[in-house]
Amino acid sequence: MTDLILTPNLDNADGFYADLVTAHDGLGRPDSDALNARLVLILANHIGNEDVLSQALKAATLKDS
Repeated sequence: MTDLILTPNLDNADGFYADLVTAHDGLGRPDSDALNARLVLILANHIGNEDVLSQALKAATLKDS
């Protein structure tokens, strides 16, 4: 089993965030949501490990108390 990496792991996180925001520029809510869904599915396919994806879903649904 491979563990999900939750510590910072991007060489240029700020640059990726800027690119992500730019990709959403000018999109309405439905198109923005569709872009996010496509990105999630593309990255899930790239990861390709059901255990890691399950860990990611659990981490994403956790709410701070």
